[in-house]
Amino acid sequence: MDLQECRRELDRIDRTIVELFEQRMAVCGEVAASKIASGKAVYDAAREEQKLDTVEHLAHGDFNPAAVRDLFTHMMSVSRHYQYRLLAEHGVKPGLGFERVAGLDTSGARIVYQGVEGAFSHAASLKYFGDDADLYHVETFEAAVREVEEGRADYGVLPIENSSAGAVVDMYDLLSRYQTYIVGEIFLPVSHALLVGPDTRLEDIRTVYSHPQALMQCSSYLNSQGWKQVSCLNTAMAAKKVLEDGDRMQAAVASEIAGRLYGLCALKTSIQNSQGNTTRFVILSKRAVYCEDAGRISISFEIPHRSGSLYNILGNFVFNGVNMALIESRPIPGRNWEYRFFVDVEGNLDQASVVNALTGIGETAQNLRILGNY
Repeated sequence: MDLQECRRELDRIDRTIVELFEQRMAVCGEVAASKIASGKAVYDAAREEQKLDTVEHLAHGDFNPAAVRDLFTHMMSVSRHYQYRLLAEHGVKPGLGFERVAGLDTSGARIVYQGVEGAFSHAASLKYFGDDADLYHVETFEAAVREVEEGRADYGVLPIENSSAGAVVDMYDLLSRYQTYIVGEIFLPVSHALLVGPDTRLEDIRTVYSHPQALMQCSSYLNSQGWKQVSCLNTAMAAKKVLEDGDRMQAAVASEIAGRLYGLCALKTSIQNSQGNTTRFVILSKRAVYCEDAGRISISFEIPHRSGSLYNILGNFVFNGVNMALIESRPIPGRNWEYRFFVDVEGNLDQASVVNALTGIGETAQNLRILGNY
């Protein structure tokens, strides 16, 4: 056959495939009706694996068996998405364990943040909860999350992402280990200054202290000076160290607010690489609540270590029209080459499309957790 004849023949075959696909989906609708009546789960891993083995052995040649298996894997995934939708339309929805509220109750609340006064977390806490908020601080991210989980703090304010330096990976590990929930977020523009004691000149400086993220965010300027860069727990603690040591060869990278708080001078301002640099902070609570106007959902899950697993999981968002905003992965301790994924999507737990997507992920992924809707 010449090219045009091949195309005509493919068109004919494709019409037949579409007809057969629609027949298959109609039967899937009957399967969903049966599962609605019986209460059976949509996903049956053993049945799907048996089916894939069967269709793979029906194909011939070197290429076709694996291709047919891939085709049917995707087709059965589409079938599940359709069945979840039908179940939702008949009122069969899972309990997600979250309470819908009109707004966060912050009256009389205690708020914890990591660092000391003058740190960016302190500034973010004031911006979100107001100048009169009952704030206190702890040394580490983990200590702050633990304060919330154990009920000593009503809310925690912690950084999770920076527009230039990326994810604060330690926070993702903590979100998976502790039973807390994201109930809000706030964006804080970050402007770093080079802070020194009153008598220090630029040529005196030999060592600069700051948080690793801040050093990374100011890398162009700092590297051009050839100074030794030393990490601290946060930017304000770096400023405090420079003040207490009184060493003219030391400087800190921190906010101008921290400089004023600790009596340091700003030799240079806005030394960050990106002038649009912004950090996203999350607000943590022990309560699994979400506001009625929430528009972002964070989840985590694990998947089998085999080809196509992540693709099939993310298909739940595609087929339900849910937009994915972020994806991060973190290695799972004690399980070499296996990863936990963290995904942010747009939506609200009231929306059927979101519930359908989460239901599909929950049945096929391992250890799905909804980290918050905010």
